[in-house]
Amino acid sequence: RGKDEKYRVRMPRLRMVREYKDKRKSIDDVDRNIFKFKKSSEEKSKKMDKEEKLFRETFMYDKEIRVLATASAQRSVPSQRRADLPLTAGEQLDVIDVPQGHAVICRNAQGRYGYVLVEHLNFR
Repeated sequence: RGKDEKYRVRMPRLRMVREYKDKRKSIDDVDRNIFKFKKSSEEKSKKMDKEEKLFRETFMYDKEIRVLATASAQRSVPSQRRADLPLTAGEQLDVIDVPQGHAVICRNAQGRYGYVLVEHLNFR
């Protein structure tokens, strides 16, 4: 053993410069974040299309969907019916249509549609 250790040549490890290594990691992270963002936006647009289709079938709405105003919910209100939109306090809503009566058709940030009573909304 003594002879083997004596003739054994130790090779130095090749070390990467720390700055270069950090730079390489940050570039890889940026590429990954871009792909994740694209994937989530595609999923979100598919979900929004699905919600819009469901809205058109449920409310028999054939007009163009336009945002008439934006409002925020004053308080949290659970939905009583399937057509009602559940609210959380401070949630931003887009007013889509104003039919006759005390309710308006709104869309929340997740893309869900439903009726909301005007008394629960705060218009700016």
